[in-house]
Amino acid sequence: MAGTMRVVHPEPSTGEIAVRGGERTAPAARFRGRASATALVRALRPKQWTKNLLVFAAPGAAGLLLRDHVFERSVLAFVVFCLLSSAGYLFNDLTDVAADRMHPVRRMRPIAAGHISTGVAAAAAATLLIAGAALSLPLGATFVATAGAYAALVVAYSLALKRIAVVDIAAVAAGFVIRAVAGSAATGVSLSQWFLMLVSFGALFVVAGKRSAEFATLGEEVEHARSPMETYTVPYLRYVWMVASAVAIAAYSLWAFEQPHAAHHVPWSELSAIPFVLAILRYALLLETGRGGAPEDLFLGDPGLLTLALTWLVVYGCGVYLGR
Repeated sequence: MAGTMRVVHPEPSTGEIAVRGGERTAPAARFRGRASATALVRALRPKQWTKNLLVFAAPGAAGLLLRDHVFERSVLAFVVFCLLSSAGYLFNDLTDVAADRMHPVRRMRPIAAGHISTGVAAAAAATLLIAGAALSLPLGATFVATAGAYAALVVAYSLALKRIAVVDIAAVAAGFVIRAVAGSAATGVSLSQWFLMLVSFGALFVVAGKRSAEFATLGEEVEHARSPMETYTVPYLRYVWMVASAVAIAAYSLWAFEQPHAAHHVPWSELSAIPFVLAILRYALLLETGRGGAPEDLFLGDPGLLTLALTWLVVYGCGVYLGR
């Protein structure tokens, strides 16, 4: 008939699937795949890999980082701990998924939010753990044992330790200490007693500050946090990080003043205590304002703290590489 129009339905273009009976198009499936990959990367918490830079601390402080194969072994140790720590974050989120879904902040984590399945997360954690174990073998038996101790600590923390007040913050702080010890084990550079004390109490300072900041962030919703948070009080946590910061400052001073330097050189190591103490005081001030819930963001996001950290790095670096 005249005037009759024939409607032609174009065939799906390459890479597309027609939507019939609720089926997804291929572009939609690809978008979902990319979203899942992005969520998995977020679940690995790459921003927290900065903690693993502690493996460079022992050789760096000794002025040996650029000698022989020390740097290469330190980089490999860093990669191993990035793999192990990300496996630990996945395992922790898997064991805590029910509680995280009731938490005002942690409910947005990829596993709790359902952006990645528990099966995918478990498979990724196992893969990272195996890869980390394999890469640790060239670094020697002592490093393998240290890395194994870290993995065991993470599992114990996720299953039990995080529910015991005081033990939970000690366990997290111990993770920092193990990283520093691992750097020593990977490179054969010994650690001084003052350095170990500095790392131990410096880590306790940061962890206690993180717990204190959680109170400021959660307010009345603190009951949704980990069970030890129901036991802690703000004054107690403030007491812990005040004591920890005082011991860390004392340990750093003793460590810095025992560093050797020529009599006619500038005492760079001793002078580095000034920006170090100021950085501690700056961080304490930020804790008092309710910040510190994400230490990695605070260290990299506060201009004052970042300036003091870079100043300390330059001054102490001069002591290590110019003053000895």
